[in-house]
Amino acid sequence: MSDHEVLCLGEAMVLVTPRQAQPLATARDATLSVAGAESNVAQYLADLGHRVAWASRVGSGPLGDRVLTAVARPGVDVRHVERDPSAPTAVYFKDPSREDGTRVHYYRTGSAASRITPAYLDTLPIASARLVHLSGITAALSASCAETATALFGRAREAGVLRSFDVNYRPALWSTQDASAPLLALARQADIVFVGLDEAAEVWGTTTAEDVRDLIGPSVSVVVKNAEVGAVLFEPGAGPGTFVPAEAVEVVEPVGAGDAFAAGYLSAWLRDDAPAERLRLGHRVAAFALGSVEDHADATSLRRPALDLDGTAR
Repeated sequence: MSDHEVLCLGEAMVLVTPRQAQPLATARDATLSVAGAESNVAQYLADLGHRVAWASRVGSGPLGDRVLTAVARPGVDVRHVERDPSAPTAVYFKDPSREDGTRVHYYRTGSAASRITPAYLDTLPIASARLVHLSGITAALSASCAETATALFGRAREAGVLRSFDVNYRPALWSTQDASAPLLALARQADIVFVGLDEAAEVWGTTTAEDVRDLIGPSVSVVVKNAEVGAVLFEPGAGPGTFVPAEAVEVVEPVGAGDAFAAGYLSAWLRDDAPAERLRLGHRVAAFALGSVEDHADATSLRRPALDLDGTAR
């Protein structure tokens, strides 16, 4: 019997970033850190006082060691992560100081995580979690990862476990033509969906938050984020939605803010907070990410009392 509330599944990578804000082509020094959509969510949830496990696969070398150490540091359970001696841990590079903003370059084809199959789910304590979380990035990694994402939501549904999905469309991984249908199918399988208004427009051709809600369907809680403007939550059934404006914050680096927002929202959901409070905590956690060059910035100052497995404070 696992003692976690949340199970996150997805790839984490070693991130290489120039020490100074200058292009990769001319940078002389760089820093190493660890980043990944679902592992970011797991770390922020751990910061906020939740018992959370992260599931994935990494290589057996030192980069895999680095990933496991970094993700576990805030208190995330990484016992279910598999080590693969024949496939590498993924790496990606940030290329800052460009006129068109920071770009990223992935080296994740054939990675250990891309070899995840539905059989891996047999090793995970899905039924004992209150919710499972993944993003569209996982489905983009390989055909077997896409099958695993669908199977994870199927098993969670059968076990009565909440399913959380962040669309997280990444054009570097697949085209809108390839991504549109699979991402929509996963969104419709979920109980909670997070999606940016801009990415929904790119991948589905929607123009308003209401269009996104109507496309995904009335049985799903849909959170539509509009960058610095704010976020709106549409709960199942008809209604205008709940809107909470974003906090004013000096943006150092936007990467990772969406993961932080999802973690804040899910934390508040786990505590049965009202809709506006869920969005508000999402914005507050996102502000930590926006003010840092790291994908995960320590948000333990927002922690509230720990919860028992039944969701009550202790």
